[in-house]
Amino acid sequence: MQARLLVAFLVPTVVVLALVGLVSTLTLRHQLVSQVDERLAAADYRATETAQGYGPPSGAPQSVDGDGDEPDFLDVRGQGAGTLTARVVDGECATSTVLGDRFATTTLTAGQGATVAAVDPGSGPRTVDLGGGLGEYRVVASRTPDGDVIVTGLPLSGASQALGYLVAVEVLVGLLGLVAAAFAATVVIRRTLRPLDRVAATATRVSELQLSTGEVTLAERVPPGDTDTRTEVGQVGTALNRLLDHVEGSLTARQASETQVRQFVADASHELRTPLASIRGYAELVRRQHTDVQPEVGHALRRVESEAVRMSVLVEELLLLARLDAGRDLSVGEVDLAALVVDTVSDAHVAGPDHHWRVDLPDAGVLVPGDPVRLHQVLANLLANARTHTPEGTTATVRLRAEGGWAVLQVVDDGPGIPPQLVAHVFERFARGDSSRSRQAGSTGLGLAIVDAVVAAHDGQVSVASEPGRTVFTVRLPHATEVAREADPDSVA
Repeated sequence: MQARLLVAFLVPTVVVLALVGLVSTLTLRHQLVSQVDERLAAADYRATETAQGYGPPSGAPQSVDGDGDEPDFLDVRGQGAGTLTARVVDGECATSTVLGDRFATTTLTAGQGATVAAVDPGSGPRTVDLGGGLGEYRVVASRTPDGDVIVTGLPLSGASQALGYLVAVEVLVGLLGLVAAAFAATVVIRRTLRPLDRVAATATRVSELQLSTGEVTLAERVPPGDTDTRTEVGQVGTALNRLLDHVEGSLTARQASETQVRQFVADASHELRTPLASIRGYAELVRRQHTDVQPEVGHALRRVESEAVRMSVLVEELLLLARLDAGRDLSVGEVDLAALVVDTVSDAHVAGPDHHWRVDLPDAGVLVPGDPVRLHQVLANLLANARTHTPEGTTATVRLRAEGGWAVLQVVDDGPGIPPQLVAHVFERFARGDSSRSRQAGSTGLGLAIVDAVVAAHDGQVSVASEPGRTVFTVRLPHATEVAREADPDSVA
């Protein structure tokens, strides 16, 4: 912005300087030429009067090579150095001379004489370029009574030299003035925009705050000195402070609402655990002790017990998510991910014998700081997701490696894949796949949401990439270290 303002200031300045220089130069040139014309009129008068009184008759021989006596009108007293005088007879330059210093004279060449002879009598002063060391001349032609034409001229070299000096001075002074103006404008613009820089710095610090989750306090504000509403920058600072006040109020209201919802979910989940356990217990008790109940009643009791178990799982998952949202501290210890993979895959093999389970472990053990129970749940949920949403005979492989201080844990299956429209939402709560991912068991839609929440609580990352025939869930956990282990665990098939 400073550069644009500087350019916006300097461009008009350059234009104004150029216009002033042009007008000054043209004005001076006109004045100098006018002065030359005044002297030219006097010189022409003297030459013409002399030619009329003493000149030879028309057609008489004239000396043009300077060897003979010059005609009287070419040697008029009062003519200055550089004065050109020529007689034109029948359209040709018959006699000509240019006065030099100390009364020296120079005769015009044939080309110069032709240029002089082309001057129209009575047309007034005009400028011609004679070249040959003479340069530009201001000439005027007058006709004598005998029909000859007397051409008188004065050099414009003095005027041209004066104009050259003027242009050089204008360029030099203009450049110096432009540099001085640029320096002054830079200082003024920087000083003027300094409050705007502070406003921008405040906005930048606010933009770097984590406003998406958790309790948020917007302590950043534009300093009072930069909120003067009488200036444009002050108006911007005031508007930004007002905006931050509104944002802080909205974030506070949002946090309060989320806290109430989390507290409600946690309280409701906690309160539901006891009655659900009672329902399961009584249903199992009646089913086992009263063997003489009718088949329909027994079936109903089994369904009650099954649904109570499913609801208990849902309640436990909701309670876990509520605790994670509330920022409950995890039980941090050193977790051996290789051993965790072996144990979890073994459990998955028992739960899903119709699937093929594989492990791919590094030669060294991989340790990360974390909650072993929750990390076990992460891997168990990923394997349960692969078992639940892929057909029998699907191969699922768990891979582990250490990479630049990160532990990378992947669950890869060769099932039908996740529908493209669902990939971006798989980690949302209560997200469920469509019929292309067969459901052989009930799903609460919270398994992958728990994975995402637990990994985030460990400052890790989880992602998914899926296409038909290959689905990869990748979990990255920080602060991983590698340790030598005695032997690789056996692959689970």
